[in-house]
Amino acid sequence: MTGLVRLVEDDEDLRAAQVQTLRMAGLQVQDFGLAADALRGVTRDFPGVVLSDVRMPGMDGMQLFQHLHAIDPDLPVILLTGHGDVPMAVTALKAGAYDFLTKPVARDVLLAALNRALSARALVLENRELRQASHDASDSFPELAGGSEVMDHLRTALDRVAQAGGNALLTGPDGAGRLIVARAIHRQGPRRARAFVHLACDALDEARFDADLLGGDAMGPRGTRQAGQLERAQRGVLFLDRVDALSPAMQARLSAIVEAGEFWPAGAAAPRPMDVQLLASTQADLSQRVAEGRFDARLFYRLSGTVLPVPSLAERREDIPALYRHFLLAACARLDRPAPAMTGAVKARLSGHGWPGNLPELRGFAESQAIGVTPFDAPEGGDAPGLPDLVAAYEAELIRDALRLAGGNATAAMARLRLPRKTFYDKLARHGIRPTDFRR
Repeated sequence: MTGLVRLVEDDEDLRAAQVQTLRMAGLQVQDFGLAADALRGVTRDFPGVVLSDVRMPGMDGMQLFQHLHAIDPDLPVILLTGHGDVPMAVTALKAGAYDFLTKPVARDVLLAALNRALSARALVLENRELRQASHDASDSFPELAGGSEVMDHLRTALDRVAQAGGNALLTGPDGAGRLIVARAIHRQGPRRARAFVHLACDALDEARFDADLLGGDAMGPRGTRQAGQLERAQRGVLFLDRVDALSPAMQARLSAIVEAGEFWPAGAAAPRPMDVQLLASTQADLSQRVAEGRFDARLFYRLSGTVLPVPSLAERREDIPALYRHFLLAACARLDRPAPAMTGAVKARLSGHGWPGNLPELRGFAESQAIGVTPFDAPEGGDAPGLPDLVAAYEAELIRDALRLAGGNATAAMARLRLPRKTFYDKLARHGIRPTDFRR
């Protein structure tokens, strides 16, 4: 176990003993007799944790915690208390203190608590570095771009959920981008500097559910312990991907924790208030499952404060060409290859294919084009697409392009395509295209 501990204790003999204990465990220790001195040099980038007595002359441990919490709410502060100070320590815990230990504290208990705190601090700092790197690189979510009406609605709703910080249920087919939407909510919300924890519910084992969620209490030879997902997501976002895959027992357990509003990490001295934004995703109709008694109703209503439908590619067809170009250019840049021209066959594929695999399928098609391979799938009938099919799909894409450029103005699109009015509207009817879909 390695890490930095800022120790605050006014009793010189006790402080010396604690310093020796911590250093023998491999920790770096900065010791202080006064709380005011311990505040000096602490910034949001402080790489360690603070271990402080509560009863001290001048500034006491509670006041020290309040000052540290103002500097960085994610800085773990562990308070050492006498039996009479337990109510005060519980109050501090509810206000955001990391933990409290009652004197006299056993060596193993002290080191285990510090190890948990150091792990949590390392996770926070790592997450901040990743966020800053992403910001510096002007990282975004191009999969959520596009001018379709459904995406305009999704982006507006996504931003409102992010700012409100409430729980949300993301619905839609696999590959539509539910994980991307969850990450965008985290990125745009007030919890962006905290952790985003992705929990794949379809990969959870019922026998290990508590250990995965709350952490394991088995200690290794160096006093290490695996933090649970709730602990890792504290003050951040926990994304319950494929929540419909949870067994009834796991649903009931999670529902009880969410309803209680607190959780008890393995090895902790007290329950911790749950400060987590819960996002969940499903491709199943959970309301129907609730009606049929196949999904915990309490958990459903806790998670579905806002429901965000994530559209499939078939529901945002006009966005497909721009998404394809993004995936194609990204693949060509990675492979250091020139981008190929947009051929008629590719345009026909983009407009005529159903894209049941959604974003991953479109990305795969773009990458195949980047390396010069054109895997056109056979339709359900088993025959390869013939020339009439390709021509019809290409024609439909040209009409859509004209309507996009004309902002949905049918007269301007007709002029651009040099088509008579009757012919133009016959083609619209044949391809199921509506000019109103392209108006802004």
